Formats: sequence, structure tokens, C-alpha cells
Amino acid sequence: MSNNSNTSSTHLVAGFVGGLTSSICLQPLDLLKTRVQQTKNATITSELKRISHVTDLWRGTIPSGVRTSVGSALYLTFLNITRTFVAEQKAQTVSMNRSSRLPKLSSSENLITGMFARSVIGFVTMPVTVIKVRYESVSYNYSSMGMAFKDILTREGPRGFFNGFWATTARDAPNAGLYVLFYEHFKSWLPKLIDRGDPSDKSVYSSSKSALINSMSATLSASLSTIITAPFDTIKTCMQLYPQKYPTLWGTGISLVRNEGVSRMFNGLSLRLIRKAGSAGIAWCIYEELIKVASTF
Repeated sequence: MSNNSNTSSTHLVAGFVGGLTSSICLQPLDLLKTRVQQTKNATITSELKRISHVTDLWRGTIPSGVRTSVGSALYLTFLNITRTFVAEQKAQTVSMNRSSRLPKLSSSENLITGMFARSVIGFVTMPVTVIKVRYESVSYNYSSMGMAFKDILTREGPRGFFNGFWATTARDAPNAGLYVLFYEHFKSWLPKLIDRGDPSDKSVYSSSKSALINSMSATLSASLSTIITAPFDTIKTCMQLYPQKYPTLWGTGISLVRNEGVSRMFNGLSLRLIRKAGSAGIAWCIYEELIKVASTF
């Protein structure tokens, strides 16, 4: 495809801006989610009481911002490359809908490409994820990210930066695949509700209308995929915080359910649900609009 909207640099910038914006806005929810997942009896209220100053809610914003912005830029760029490649292998014109300039694939193709792209980029950004979780946790009380980096390297070696990778992949790959699948479905379904008065109009949507459709689609898709993969998020957090106690994916899941009940697997779900839905709504709306703007030049 020769369209400028599909250059890697365009997707990198659009993904970076969208990811950074959502990360800064929603960091307090991410911090509280991590702390609520630490122990069985932790609650949002109890963790808020531990916050001495409102700025403490943005503890870990730098590693979170770096991880989310860079990760989002890399993921969305790689996802677009993968989806465009799949579309072009079908020897047909890459179709796009009225609110988006992204390739339109089948449900199975959306699922598989989303999972594949997230797995690859998840491995690349895993060290930053581990440092972020440890830094946010009250179990370690690191005074800086540099201190967290040195301690992990000293105590656990290079492998320590990949603790919880399989749990993270088990959560993020299906989550990303389901998200892309749901997202593309909602982008096709929502316009049918909006255009009930004039279904014959096939023109490209205005920025405001496409932003509404894309943000709603992103929010709904993120909510569904997050609920489905919630247990793996709890397992991932426990493995990254307590690698000696929880060394394996399967063993961690069994231990948590056996000792603390099934409900333990959904600790922090409300916070993660709000954050993921909000993050997707912000990041993907910005991303899609920047791609559309770039396509006009």
C-alpha cells in the first residue's frame, strides 16, 4: 500500500502520543490496582488511606509512561504491519470503514494478528513492566527506578526482568486478540445504529463522529476482553512481586484459588476494567484520528 497513513513512522508517532496520554491520565488507577492485588484483604479504600499526598497516586508514572507510550507505539506499528501483510496476501484491496483508515480483516485474522503482535512486543517491553510493578509496590519500597533495576539484577540476575512473562503473555495475547476482534466488530456495528436515518450515505465520517465511534468501540472492546482475561492479570502481578513464592504460571493459579478462593483471581478487576477501558478509549481514539489526519497529506 502506498498510502502515507500506513508508513511505520506515522503509526509509531500516533501510537506513542495515544499511549502516553492515556498512561498519564490513568496512572492512579494502575497504581491502586497493583496494590490491591498484592494481598487478599487489600481494598481500594485501605490503599487510598496509605496515600500521604495526592501526588503519590502518580508514583511510577515515568516507567508506566515509558512502557505504555513506547509499547503502544511498537505494538500498533507492528500490528498494522502484520494486519496489512495478511490483507495483502489475500490479493485484494485492503478495505477500510468510514471511521477508520486501518485494514479490515476477518474475525479469525483479527484475533490471531492481535495475539501475535502483543506477544512479540510484550517480550521486548517486559523488563520495564517488571521494574514498574516492583516500583509501585509497597512490598519493596524502592526509592527510585534505578534502585529497583539494580536490586532485581543483583538478586535475580537478567532473568529477573522476565518474571511473570508467560503469565503476562497468557493475559495480554488473548486480551489483545479479543480486543482487536471486538473492536473491529463494534466499528462495523455502531455505525448501523448511528446511520439508521440515512443508511445510503457512504461518505467518510467527520472527525467528531469517527472519534465517537472509535472511542466507544475501544471502550466496549477493552471491557469485554479485560473481564475474560482478569485471572491472568492477578497471577502475573503475584509472580512479578513474589517470584520465590510464585515461580510458575500454573502453580500460582492453583495456589491462589486453593488458599484464597476463586474471588482472589479477580482482585483489582474494577480498577483494571476502568483503566483498560479508559486507556483504550483515549489511546485508540487519538491513534485513529492521527492516522486519518496523516492520510490527508
